[in-house]
Amino acid sequence: MSDPLGGLLAAPPSIVAAGVEVFSTALRQQGVSVTDVDWRPPGFGSPEDLAQLALDPRRAAANRAAVERVLAAGSVLVDVRPAREVLDLPDRTLLHSGPPLTWEKASGPMRGALMGAAIFEGWATDPDDAERVLAAGEITLDPCHHHRTVGPMAGVTSPSMWMWCLEDPASGGQAWCNLNEGLGKVLRMGAFNEEVQTRLAWMRDVLGPVLQQAVRSRPEPLDVKAILAQMLQMGDEGHNRNRAGSLMALRELSPSVVAVDAPSSDIAEVLRFIGGNEHFYLNLGMPTAKLAMDAARGVPGSTLVTVMARNGTEFGIQTAGTGDRWFTGPANTPVGLFLGDYGPEDANPDIGDSAIMETYGVGGFSMAAAPAIVRFVGGSVPDALATTERMYQLTLTENPAMQIPIMGFRGSPTGIDVLKVARTGWLPQINTGMAGRVAGTGQVGAGLVQPPQQCFEQALAALAEESRAAG
Repeated sequence: MSDPLGGLLAAPPSIVAAGVEVFSTALRQQGVSVTDVDWRPPGFGSPEDLAQLALDPRRAAANRAAVERVLAAGSVLVDVRPAREVLDLPDRTLLHSGPPLTWEKASGPMRGALMGAAIFEGWATDPDDAERVLAAGEITLDPCHHHRTVGPMAGVTSPSMWMWCLEDPASGGQAWCNLNEGLGKVLRMGAFNEEVQTRLAWMRDVLGPVLQQAVRSRPEPLDVKAILAQMLQMGDEGHNRNRAGSLMALRELSPSVVAVDAPSSDIAEVLRFIGGNEHFYLNLGMPTAKLAMDAARGVPGSTLVTVMARNGTEFGIQTAGTGDRWFTGPANTPVGLFLGDYGPEDANPDIGDSAIMETYGVGGFSMAAAPAIVRFVGGSVPDALATTERMYQLTLTENPAMQIPIMGFRGSPTGIDVLKVARTGWLPQINTGMAGRVAGTGQVGAGLVQPPQQCFEQALAALAEESRAAG
């Protein structure tokens, strides 16, 4: 009888490894012969645009200046206030994640979150009424990023929601984010039922006021950036895994919370809510990253990416050298693990401002710091290590404040470079949650996703055009 494998197993395997060295190094340590091949995806962009940016005499100094601002930025928690006070929102305005969006183009989870917020604010009486007023244009929609604000998933922020207020001691910059609702059926995932409305009302009437008193009574502002740095050394990556960060935030805030002049039942419920919310820190980490990336805005000649954000329909990026201009493409659907009986057909395309974490160099860029994350988003531990190795090749520097233990305490890969992305053909890696595509569903899973290449193609062309104009 002939060998069905054609003698494949008759001799030791011959292994050819492509990409980062972590795989071939591990095999060699086990005495396996490995041949390395320097392969990578094809690059993109016109040769003229690539040459224009590569030879721009401003680029090195501009990127150095932008990176220095990012690394120097700090983040301290100074207050908790309602959105109507800090954002100066026009009447009947809702903020949302990602680039600009209209109701007609909004996805299911975005529509669900907008409808839920309209009901929460009393601008609509029920879901049908909310859909009517939104479709009629009676409520203005504007991106969170246009207001120095970030919001996870749908990111919908309304005037009555309480906001974390953070400042950068280095530049004086400010950034804001609403409070995290927890997991499951929540507004940010597009749910809007009675359970969601009851929680939002409690957060408005109890959680926000208690946190405001607690934060204001602290002897000194909470150093949120320091917590993020510690998280990476405790198994978190700062986007989809925030367990250590949330516990550290609870430890820092709880002495002030218990001293708040409020009913003991309210204090107990606030502590239970924070302690049971593994993503409590995320809404502090996101404005921390926003502060750092905003510090790099407006540097002519810089090819550094300052924003990556998604609204459930489109993915958008901004760069230091092109200011507030958006470069967009269709949002991809994450690939990962699903909750319960949900599957790929239930997932909405990528959504949320939380990709600001990867823009800053944590989250998917620092997966090596949190190998346990693969149990939540899929993949394997070697995948997590290889992803971080690959992200170093897309970035301009390493952040010494954000050290990754398993990488020999190397700083996280920071400062996505449009030119490097175009040259390598590799796209940034993002860890993300998945919202159900049907409004009202809530979370269906978590996974991994990349931006559409079109965003970087557009940014590359715009940066080259700006370079030519600068002469």
